[in-house]
Amino acid sequence: MTVEAFAYLYPWTKAFHVISMIAWMAATFYMPRLFVYHCDVKPGSVESERFKVMEYRLFRQIMNPAMIATWTFGIILVLTPGIIDWSAGWWHVKLLCVILMSGFHGAMSRWRRDFLNDANRRSQKFYRIANEIPTLLVIVIVIMVIVRPF
Repeated sequence: MTVEAFAYLYPWTKAFHVISMIAWMAATFYMPRLFVYHCDVKPGSVESERFKVMEYRLFRQIMNPAMIATWTFGIILVLTPGIIDWSAGWWHVKLLCVILMSGFHGAMSRWRRDFLNDANRRSQKFYRIANEIPTLLVIVIVIMVIVRPF
């Protein structure tokens, strides 16, 4: 199913999809770094409370709106006539990676709540490794969209 009216908005929709994706990825790359540094401070300290505010604002004011906008503009692109070749495999892989990225977003929400409740049980090393997950996913996503290998 496509919506013909979306064809006229295609360049704008594509631009806003890329802009929102960049904002989402920037925040997604930064949040685990905040968690790494948050691990170093004593729960309940002034520094810990500052990290809680930073994490809250990043998540609520940038990450969530950017993810919602990315999904919204992406869905509009999918519904735009002539944009998706439904027989091609690249968009299935891209969609899977975007779903995984959204799952990672949800995991960071949970980790943020753990810090908020002074209940973090994960190490700096865990968050350093977790920080690589969105990088790998965005590499696959960009290759699927630009190269369209299959």
